[in-house]
Amino acid sequence: MPARKPRRPGPILQLHISLQDIEPPIWRRVLVHDTMSLANLHSVIQEAFGWQDYHLFAFVVAGKRYEGPSPDAEGADATRVALKKLPLEPGTGFEYVYDFGDDWHHTVLVEQRLTRDRDGQYPVCLDGERAGPPEDCGGPPGYANLLRALGDPGDPEHPDLVVWAGPWAPEAFDLRATNRILQLAFPTRAV
Repeated sequence: MPARKPRRPGPILQLHISLQDIEPPIWRRVLVHDTMSLANLHSVIQEAFGWQDYHLFAFVVAGKRYEGPSPDAEGADATRVALKKLPLEPGTGFEYVYDFGDDWHHTVLVEQRLTRDRDGQYPVCLDGERAGPPEDCGGPPGYANLLRALGDPGDPEHPDLVVWAGPWAPEAFDLRATNRILQLAFPTRAV
């Protein structure tokens, strides 16, 4: 029996991922293999935004819902569908929702399809702005309250929230650190 050729990853998708209902915007631009599953894309988004993957998630693509495997899941299994199997052309978008309590809605826009760089490490983050919000801060309204209280030393919540937020800096985004985290989470060109 002839040896099987190793599977070659397909084209690369450039995605722009932004949090909805947040101003100024918090966003990331990433490159991923189109062979990546939605569940792995969830992991990329978690790492790129600094989320801790404590909560459930869902994608809504062309009106169909995909979720992580769970007895309570209402959508299709996100581990079983690759991006290339979805109607994702440049200019199309879909939604990613993380934490059904805080309801962090993200818009994922397919910016372009690219040819894979044979020496490239994927996934990779190309750019972004601002730190992702801390886990469990209450969604967009709680995040706005957190920023307000942290910015006002006279606010009665300020001392407690400074301790709660720790070293988190809302305007900080470290591209190099983000890519190091992605490399550790997805070693050797994992898809």
